[in-house]
Amino acid sequence: MNASSTNVTVVIEYRDSFAKALTKNVIVVVLSISINYINAGLIHTFCKHQIFYTNPRYVLFFHLVVNDMIQVTLTVILFIVSYTVYKFSVSICCTFILIALFATENTPLNLACMAVECYIAICFPLRHVQVCTVRRTWMMIGLIWATSMLSVLPDLFITLATEPLDFFHSRVFCLRETAFRNPHILKKRDITYIMYLVMVWLVIFYTYFRILFTATSASKDAKKARNTIVLHGFQVLLCMTTYAEPLLKNALLLWFPKNYTDSLFAMYVIIQMLPRSISPIIYGVRDKTFRGYLKRYILCKVSTS
Repeated sequence: MNASSTNVTVVIEYRDSFAKALTKNVIVVVLSISINYINAGLIHTFCKHQIFYTNPRYVLFFHLVVNDMIQVTLTVILFIVSYTVYKFSVSICCTFILIALFATENTPLNLACMAVECYIAICFPLRHVQVCTVRRTWMMIGLIWATSMLSVLPDLFITLATEPLDFFHSRVFCLRETAFRNPHILKKRDITYIMYLVMVWLVIFYTYFRILFTATSASKDAKKARNTIVLHGFQVLLCMTTYAEPLLKNALLLWFPKNYTDSLFAMYVIIQMLPRSISPIIYGVRDKTFRGYLKRYILCKVSTS
């Protein structure tokens, strides 16, 4: 029995009590509603003002927020279903898992693009307008999705080629390991995650140190850019734990077999929810322009209620 099947077996064996399951689901639902409500306010503010959707920086942020909402919504649905329906159709599970994986892998790539845009704005201010256009930004977003699809879709193709047709009509406990269970997929996933890890961190470190050494220390914009990239780096660090998730699961199973479901819940909150709560802080609170328009939106809602 391999590590993935062992993980699933332990999850099934050590089911939570009703009270503990209810507590976990309430926590997850409250967190997801809070994150999506704030992000919905950011999206509304973005769409209502031309200053944002004609600025490449805010377009990338808009994509990040939409992507976060998709990811949070789908993972929460899967979390709740695992406690209520428990097992359901493999074909539906594959669809949910694929979209969630697209959104999860998009986030670090989007953050890397935002760091590059920040670097160009500080180190090449005269060329920023020519290099970072809205059209090129949308093309970059398309490239982000294409990269994620190239990483994730082979899982589906390998499964379609190797699994019998009856498998897609069967019912399983919905995890990536149960929906895409071919061992070649696991090897491909590990190689892909290492490539992502190296690529994104090279971008983050390069842009940070170039801003650090190129811009003058007295520059307020330079200091803000460096702080923004540090926050991006922290956000990427949390997101990148997704790539170490298989190793973490195996370690937790070895160390805490009887508390494995609690460990998985803590991992879910830290890896999936926490990084998505940082995006509103970076631009919704720290960015002066966005904060001003967001305040107007909130005040208008309060005054009309």
